[in-house]
Amino acid sequence: MGLDLISESWMAIQLLVGYNLVLPLFIYVISLINKKQLVPIQALSNPDYAIIVTAYEQTHTLGPVVASILQLKYKQFLVYIVADKCNVSHLQFEDDRVIVLRPEEILSSNTRSHFYAIHRFKRPHDRITIIDCDNLVESDYLDQLNPYFDIGFKAVQGIRVAKNRDTMYACLDAARDIYYHFYDGKILFQAGSSATLAGSGMAFTTELYRNCLEHQDITGAGFDKILQKEIVNRGERIAFSEHAIVFDEKTSKSDQLVKQRARWINTWFRYFSFGFGMIGNGLLRFDWNRLLFGIVLLRPPLFIFLILSLVFALVDLIIDPIQTLIWLVGCCLFVAGFLFSLIMSNTDKRIYKSLWGIPKFIFYQVLALMKVRKANELSVATQHYHDNEINELK
Repeated sequence: MGLDLISESWMAIQLLVGYNLVLPLFIYVISLINKKQLVPIQALSNPDYAIIVTAYEQTHTLGPVVASILQLKYKQFLVYIVADKCNVSHLQFEDDRVIVLRPEEILSSNTRSHFYAIHRFKRPHDRITIIDCDNLVESDYLDQLNPYFDIGFKAVQGIRVAKNRDTMYACLDAARDIYYHFYDGKILFQAGSSATLAGSGMAFTTELYRNCLEHQDITGAGFDKILQKEIVNRGERIAFSEHAIVFDEKTSKSDQLVKQRARWINTWFRYFSFGFGMIGNGLLRFDWNRLLFGIVLLRPPLFIFLILSLVFALVDLIIDPIQTLIWLVGCCLFVAGFLFSLIMSNTDKRIYKSLWGIPKFIFYQVLALMKVRKANELSVATQHYHDNEINELK
């Protein structure tokens, strides 16, 4: 009886890890079955946007991001720059659509910065879009968001494309983003659930954003995790616009990677439990959006379940070689799914060339895991150095 219990427990633990290897392809199959044509409905004829750009300590990237915003084809917007703990004496913009806000006290929080801007809006805006200070926006960014709001969605996630591909780390970071945008954005949305939020390049009706977060004081990384939970739990779906492009700066140095990933891993440990409640609500309400989204929220970071899969496969090689073959098949399906996401996303050749560095990339994420308890003590803002880097891909 005791051996049977141990064997069943071992099998259950393996299933909890192993399903993550095939989950993306499973969702992809569902998306092929569930994909529906969206039918436009009447909406606002000329919606007004508040474009909120947050900066913490660093301001050298604000010039380019503002320049890209001012080149937007859609013109009904104001830009609110929240320069937290920044010297703004040199920040001068001739266009009166750009408002520079310098908080009197240090905010050290994305949402505090967002609401600092919201409470100082020059006029009532219909929609809010969040842009990071190191982003650049495509000229039709707002035009690509509008159709999803026009058909009734209140939240839309755009796609973040790598701005820099100058180092191996930047390219591998870009590959990771491509994978997540494809499966957790485009495919998850097409499967009838919601796209996960990416922290920037996302837009909401002002009413929804305020209802979700105005009553909460969120510090540290992960406001997007709380926000997506609040949105989905309100019965809303987060749309995904693969043509609403924001260019995002990727991590280009190993120490930068470790600090950033430590904060992200800490965020997963803090908020993955949202998935249990989401799944429960989905089952009780027969809500496919909540159910599938909750399952995705429970998935650990890629490197964690890949390492665990390898460990389990090696253990099974000793105690049950047949199960090792199952792990091998699962890993092959994961690799195939990963490569499929790159192929379907018109990926830069430099990113393919960087894939040989995945073991090294995983190693630095393991180092980040060791720092996860002190993650919130690390710098709030990611430092960017790629302009001074030696091109490791040459």
